[in-house]
Amino acid sequence: MTGLCEGRVVVITGAGRGLGRAHALAFAAEGARVVVNDLGAALDGAGTSRGPAAEVVAEIRAAGGDAVPHGGDIATNEGATSLVATALDAYGRLDTLVNNAGFVRDRMLVNVTEDDWDAVVRVHLKGHFLPLKHAAAHWRAEAKTGRSVAARVVNTTSGAGLLGSVGQSNYAAAKAGVVALTLVAAAELDRYGVLVNAIAPAARTRMTEGVFTDLAALPDDVSPLVVWLGSAASEGVTGRVFESEGGRLTVMEGWRPGPSDTAPARRTPSETGEVLRELLAGSERPGPVYGSG
Repeated sequence: MTGLCEGRVVVITGAGRGLGRAHALAFAAEGARVVVNDLGAALDGAGTSRGPAAEVVAEIRAAGGDAVPHGGDIATNEGATSLVATALDAYGRLDTLVNNAGFVRDRMLVNVTEDDWDAVVRVHLKGHFLPLKHAAAHWRAEAKTGRSVAARVVNTTSGAGLLGSVGQSNYAAAKAGVVALTLVAAAELDRYGVLVNAIAPAARTRMTEGVFTDLAALPDDVSPLVVWLGSAASEGVTGRVFESEGGRLTVMEGWRPGPSDTAPARRTPSETGEVLRELLAGSERPGPVYGSG
């Protein structure tokens, strides 16, 4: 029996633990050859280790699959370039990129240091941009030579990026940026045969266990969605955000124009306030920020 991703080459960042590990195993089980990227950093991003990526590769091979490790820092141009090169050198092609790598440094806004901000935004947002940029450059070149491209990108946002999360201003801002990046990439790359979507997963990992103590969903519950989005079967689906928690799948609907009013002349500040009060009264209230009670 042929798997859903038979013959595809899939690159997954942050695949040594948690969600990334579950995705790597799930893709391999569906016949994909997998590049397992992981820097092996601690939960706060400190340190490096080749152990996590190597362990996942060994697990895939022991199950009869095919995988190679990559230990580079994907938030650097060199690391992102070598990530794509690893897939091409090992397997001669690249079909799917899953951007998943990240860590957290949670603090209330007034306690977030500049380093906390830069480090988290770097790994989550820049760590999405650079692998996507280099993978897209490869696929564009392939398309321009006349080769058929059926590439897929799955980015990882979060409920924090969609609704906000108390104590996670750096993480929430970065994850909101991932959504915007996804929308732009989907619009720009469709002409080359590249479909780009994002997931907002909720699962019990080392990143979430200290924040959501009652979260029962597992990383394995999220991976079927990622595998399907990363397969050729997802043809026609692009520029979308999906939430996944346990057995629940939700198509997320983002900012759309709500109540509106147009004036024939410039309003005074007081007049503006009066109109806004009326518009707000007829609008939907935003969802509650996570952790706001």
